[in-house]
Amino acid sequence: MRFHFLLFLTVVTAFISCKQEEKVHHYIKFDNTNELYQFLKWSPENRFPLISAHRGGPMPGFPENCIETFENATTYNPMVIEFDIAYSKDSVLVIMHDDKLDRTSTGKGAIGNYTYQELQAFNLKDDDGNETKFKIPTLDSVLNWSKGKALLTIDLKRGVSYAKVIEKVKQYKVECNSIIITYTANQAQEVHQLAPDLMISASVQKKSELKRLNSLGIPNNRIVAFVGVSAPDKELYKYLHDNGITTILGTMGNIDKISIANPAKNVYYHLVSNGADILSSDNIAQAAEQLDKFRYNKKISSAHVN
Repeated sequence: MRFHFLLFLTVVTAFISCKQEEKVHHYIKFDNTNELYQFLKWSPENRFPLISAHRGGPMPGFPENCIETFENATTYNPMVIEFDIAYSKDSVLVIMHDDKLDRTSTGKGAIGNYTYQELQAFNLKDDDGNETKFKIPTLDSVLNWSKGKALLTIDLKRGVSYAKVIEKVKQYKVECNSIIITYTANQAQEVHQLAPDLMISASVQKKSELKRLNSLGIPNNRIVAFVGVSAPDKELYKYLHDNGITTILGTMGNIDKISIANPAKNVYYHLVSNGADILSSDNIAQAAEQLDKFRYNKKISSAHVN
């Protein structure tokens, strides 16, 4: 009898331990583009600060630009997933930041020297150079994964065609959770002409840059403003917010390093308090903790976030 009881107790303890180790995923879901537009239209009542996981949120065991890494990032916070697109030799849209495979995979040389099938022979490496079992994903697989899970900010590398990427976004019907990254006003104009319903991340580091975008026919309700990699004056935040525009601040680099060195300073908390709405970060674990605290203190919630 005692043996059976101990066996039962062991099984129950193992089950509870397993349950405790299960990670909870925090997903963002929009049923249509109007819900996305409303979510991103800035107002004091509507604001929901978020983290953008730069290159998907790599960390030990999880390589950059990898679906498994994207999924892991959602266990920390509801996420915007930023990722990069390149061409394989046979013009398959694959997810990769560098021109060469060497840093992030077991492959060697230019990614454009290999067909997609050949790329599947390689495994991805994490930022410490450790090989994982994960493979280079396609844009198709990322778009399919993202439905009902995360907002996407889509970065195009090495002459990748906006038209081709937008065609894929429409094919997978993910207009309601996609934002296309542009670096110039002319690129933003091209994207808006190709797909007037898509949201665009555009560089706006001074008022004249927003006016330039508007002069090219891009309305404020299709713009998310990237304000740079150092916090701008509050005046710029106010100007953009008064125009209903959500802002992205890039913390990857110096700001992330400052926060890692000085965790007690609550750097990310203060950045969103001062006007940043989305933080594009490599330090998602620390940023997530501080944004959770900020949203809790300000009683911020959204029906689109679980």
